[in-house]
Amino acid sequence: MKLLVTALTTALAGALTLGATPALASDADAGAVARTSSAGARISTAFSLPGAKVYPEGIAADPRTHTVYVGSYADGTVYRARPGRSEAEVFLPSGTDGRHTANGLRVDARGRLWVTDSTAGVSVYDTATGARLARFEVAGTAPRFVNDLTITPDGTAYLTDSVRGVVYRATPDRLAAGGGALTEAYDLNPVLRPRPEGTFTLNGITSDRAGRYLLTVDMTGGDLYRLDLRSGAIARVALNGADLKAADGLDLSPDGILRVAHNVTNTLTRWQLTADGARARLVHTVTDPSLQIPTTLARSRGRTLVVRSQFDKGGPMDPDGGAPTTFTVASVRGL
Repeated sequence: MKLLVTALTTALAGALTLGATPALASDADAGAVARTSSAGARISTAFSLPGAKVYPEGIAADPRTHTVYVGSYADGTVYRARPGRSEAEVFLPSGTDGRHTANGLRVDARGRLWVTDSTAGVSVYDTATGARLARFEVAGTAPRFVNDLTITPDGTAYLTDSVRGVVYRATPDRLAAGGGALTEAYDLNPVLRPRPEGTFTLNGITSDRAGRYLLTVDMTGGDLYRLDLRSGAIARVALNGADLKAADGLDLSPDGILRVAHNVTNTLTRWQLTADGARARLVHTVTDPSLQIPTTLARSRGRTLVVRSQFDKGGPMDPDGGAPTTFTVASVRGL
């Protein structure tokens, strides 16, 4: 775990050189009072997370129930925020099934919650009971950082590894069998831009609703990659207007709108994809200190929910960076 925390700290510290980081928000900025950013987005607090050292990273919204799940990078706790509640509750306690972290989260079409552990793999849970249904692990003992995941219409899960530069796959038949080893589906190392050894690469990942392709981001190189689910081809998406450096979480809407959280620059961006997913045009940018190092985002009920990680306040980005404020998830309208 120490190796992985060091790697994350190095990666995030390196990302700080990509652009100036705005000063963090005060308690009032990050609190329940809504504010309008300079770009016209309305930012408020959707709900808070109990605990003094949460350092949240992943988020998933269940479209059937509108329940939202958030994972703690610090200890693997998974929180559940029910509709209308101002504070989340613990759904899966720290250490459940030996989980050390809770990075990427997704709720699949059948209401099962997928939770990645960066040190091991991914587990799948029944959202009604909290029972574990399956577990997939990375084979061997070599360094890995299982980061984020997406689930395609056929029920297959794809997961990024930020250290190895690969995308894993977990298929429905293996899920039904209770899990097993994660298999490598795409190796992006031949196409990734050169980077220092140990630098994080792949981070957020999403998929189109037609099941044609995946999109994953290289947070260090600033590139977006299109992974064809039929042919297996890997291609760099042509970006018009900016790059995707420091990009963390991705969310792709059915209308081809891609929303991105850029962590150390406290920025959210919106992009319009072409129909084939080969090109993306920057449409809107929101930079605001009240986002408090946003790690990922999810769409729910017409708003964008954004995780405020505060990783630089005594967390993995800066262990000596001072005390965090209350941990919250932001609600952003106008992105």
